[in-house]
Amino acid sequence: MTPSHRHSTSAVESDFDYDVAGFGESMALFTAQQAGDLAQATQFEKSVSGADSNVATGLARLGFKVLWHSRVGADSFGRFIIDALQREGIDCSPVSTDDDAPTGFQIKSRREDGRDPEVESFRRDTAASRMSIDDIDDRLLRARHLHCTGIPPALGPRARELSHEAMRRMRAAGRSISFDTNLRPGLWPDRATMVAEVNALACLADWVLPGIEEGRLLTGHQTPEAIADFYLARGVKQVVIKLGADGAFYKDASGERLRQPPIPVAQVVDTVGAGDGFAVGFISARLDGLDAAAAVLRGALIGARQVQVLGDSAGLPDRAALEQLLAARPVTSPA
Repeated sequence: MTPSHRHSTSAVESDFDYDVAGFGESMALFTAQQAGDLAQATQFEKSVSGADSNVATGLARLGFKVLWHSRVGADSFGRFIIDALQREGIDCSPVSTDDDAPTGFQIKSRREDGRDPEVESFRRDTAASRMSIDDIDDRLLRARHLHCTGIPPALGPRARELSHEAMRRMRAAGRSISFDTNLRPGLWPDRATMVAEVNALACLADWVLPGIEEGRLLTGHQTPEAIADFYLARGVKQVVIKLGADGAFYKDASGERLRQPPIPVAQVVDTVGAGDGFAVGFISARLDGLDAAAAVLRGALIGARQVQVLGDSAGLPDRAALEQLLAARPVTSPA
């Protein structure tokens, strides 16, 4: 869908051509329409997957102007992805086509018991894994905010270099940066490399959003507050720990801390994309100028909405749907 709502901008914000820039790997996703063993599924629905582009999609639906950098293969999957993202209102002009490498894809099972679905990924030597510094240009600096995750640097050395360079450029220009750790251990050569590289990137960001188990692996600390303190001591300004069914924990460099209670849901349909939904809520609220409590609540609400539908981004709301969510649960001061 093309967003019909555009959020208001201040004089400073209007100096930028884009609200948010992002980069990463988008893949074609085939989700089984029958519950059960993926091997027995015979009917699938095609959509777009990829944590980075899920967040780009969610922000575009909320009316933000989004610039997307990526690389796809010269194949039908690549054409499908670009068309789908453009229909969301995302500017895909920086996306390049690689004639020598394919677009990645995933196959996902359907579950009815609330557990994580089975996902098989086909992303070895894809076009996106060949992304490099050459895939970003001065259009990046026309955005006021950059969102990154730990997935592109896991794709290979050149994509890792791109991640560092994009964050360095935006940091030098004084832009805000968010970073969702999004660990993919299977894409890294070893755990030590993953921890070192992801933490180095996280410490270039203003806002860091790890899941609780990711935070424990990356920092060696067990509690949400200790994980937050690890990053705050290294220059990060705000840390939000996603606690899954237990809600979220927030702490910033000023010492403000809060815990967001979980949002009740009638039925968990698909857990994939919940963290991306939380990121959409938190980032969008911050870019809207809202305080920490409102931002964490918005993240929790969108994350809860996402798990109640099938598909990696199907639950991400437009602005009207978001306003309905907020009206049903007004902002309070979390304990």
